[in-house]
Amino acid sequence: MLYRIAKIEDIDDICVLIDDAIREMESHEIFQWDDLYPTREDFLEDIEKKSLYLVLEGNIIVAMYVISGESDEAYNNVNWNCTDETAYVLHRFCVSPSFQNRGIGKKVLIHIEEQIKNMGYESVRLDVFTKNPFAQKLYRTNGYEVRGYADWRKGRFDLMEKKL
Repeated sequence: MLYRIAKIEDIDDICVLIDDAIREMESHEIFQWDDLYPTREDFLEDIEKKSLYLVLEGNIIVAMYVISGESDEAYNNVNWNCTDETAYVLHRFCVSPSFQNRGIGKKVLIHIEEQIKNMGYESVRLDVFTKNPFAQKLYRTNGYEVRGYADWRKGRFDLMEKKL
């Protein structure tokens, strides 16, 4: 698998992957993402900031993720284990439905953790929808711990952290 920063010419393929992922989640009655979030504009902004990464097998996007120092205001109300200065945040992590159930999520998550560690950070933070058992299992079995929660438009999200 090849990891690289997304480019503007990737935007259509990224949006197709997200649409596929939304349909897959909804088939499991997980109503986490929709036409309001995440949007094409969110991804264009991520590309501009050089924070959106693609995981490719050949020319096919297998997974994608965003890592940055930015987080929602709800993150400020949590008793984190590590300081804000030593933490980096994972957003919009998605494995293509065509490649799910092959261990790719775990492999990519390990890569993300190494990438963040190599950038000089000590922990990864993220939020995960409480009604997404697949994402919950991925993070919990890989050492992420709930530090708090946020209630957003779609419901409750666990705010999680892992010390690297």
